[in-house]
Amino acid sequence: MTEFICAIDQGTTGSTAIIVDHEMRIRAKITQDFEQIFPHPSWVEHDPEAIWKSTLVAIEGACRQAQITSADITAIGITNQRETTVIWERDTGAPIYNAIVWQDRRTRDKIQALIDAGQEEWVQERSGLLLDPYFSATKVQWILDHVPGARARAGRGELAFGTIDSFLLWRLTGGRAHQTDASNASRTLLMNLETLEWDEELLALFEVPRELLGEIVGNSQLYGVTQGVKGLPDGIPICGMAGDQHAALFGQCCFEPGEAKCTLGTGAFLLMNTGSKRVHSKRRMLSTLAWQINGEVTYALEGSAFIAGAMIQWLRDGLGIIKTAEDIEALALQVEDSGEIVVVPALSGLGAPHWRPSARGLIWGLTRGTTSANIARAALEGIAMQNVDILSAMEEDGSEKLVNLKVDGGASANNLLMQMQADFLGRNIVRPAITETTALGAALLAGLSHGTFSGLEQIRNNWRVERIFEPEIQAAERAEFMERWQQGLKRT
Repeated sequence: MTEFICAIDQGTTGSTAIIVDHEMRIRAKITQDFEQIFPHPSWVEHDPEAIWKSTLVAIEGACRQAQITSADITAIGITNQRETTVIWERDTGAPIYNAIVWQDRRTRDKIQALIDAGQEEWVQERSGLLLDPYFSATKVQWILDHVPGARARAGRGELAFGTIDSFLLWRLTGGRAHQTDASNASRTLLMNLETLEWDEELLALFEVPRELLGEIVGNSQLYGVTQGVKGLPDGIPICGMAGDQHAALFGQCCFEPGEAKCTLGTGAFLLMNTGSKRVHSKRRMLSTLAWQINGEVTYALEGSAFIAGAMIQWLRDGLGIIKTAEDIEALALQVEDSGEIVVVPALSGLGAPHWRPSARGLIWGLTRGTTSANIARAALEGIAMQNVDILSAMEEDGSEKLVNLKVDGGASANNLLMQMQADFLGRNIVRPAITETTALGAALLAGLSHGTFSGLEQIRNNWRVERIFEPEIQAAERAEFMERWQQGLKRT
């Protein structure tokens, strides 16, 4: 009998549902977009009810596309935009404020005050993370301090906090499960990376009441079953859950230390499996949990660039030089080079290894001869160059030198960008046959728990390569690109 797993991939700009069968084939994929809310410069919010509605619409559409009914779903997996913060009422399930998105920078003054007070070193040692508005803790603090009565209600146990995985699990189970998986918890600045438990000293630093928090659980286990959800029968087990980048690492079969992937979506996220031992970064990389399965913990190093595909969206929506995101490749191919233009995609600050929240995007080197094609090509170069900085920092931290980098996400379909990435890194870029690896990873985690998949060996045996991009430029040319890139970074 064919088993059908529904994986929910709740992303920054939309919610995707895929249907995966027992042979790891994707039978259907539907994405439902929702509104992006920008109340002030550098603020980014989502309506949690819009997220929930888009999730249900995507599930319904995926079932229809796969020609199955929701009753045919045997298990559900969840993956999600990380760090994005929701606080809701336990009695009603209603959010008390919009979700504050991972891109949001409103708490940078609070973060800077903590850095100035000398708090970053011990916070990094405890959580694996650096102090940055990116993470959840100061978002929780902001909501509690700015929604009237919220802090008092939190202390009385009337409110619940969660990243989006936790919020969706709550809704899917009819409010019966308040849990977050360890990978998402590791992105809050509130979890101890060694014990995988909420850390009392971190809670005190960020003034987050313990009563807000759910249980931290593993990534492949039974969390609960569907209850009272429109369009879904009661009793479907929800048994796989991971933050989007961790799910993608799993979906890319990066099961061994030294294996790495880069997801190119709204941002670019490079994760490297470091095995059972946490790496303490000296180059401002993030130590994070890759996954916890059957009590066994796997760690990862991570470097994140906040803007990747979002830069292409800005060229489309902000400058209007392309009509669709897919047009960027054809436009960039109209010229042989960028005309020495440098684009630094720091539209939401600079992430790893620079960690400069106040940095701003840059187009540098314009002349009267500059064309939209030059800018398009330079934008792709800038997206690729960010990953060079990240991988270099990882290797300086003592991680194994990569031979291949696996890629996924929407922008990985851009052949020119993938060739640039291979050229600038000097490594092979491996694109899998299935690039929806974030949602696939959630499905695989659910399938492992449910028994649909027998183990990691079966999963690896079914994983397929679509194309390998090999470096085509020499070291001297690569060094010229890097020199221009460094000059651009200094000007942001």
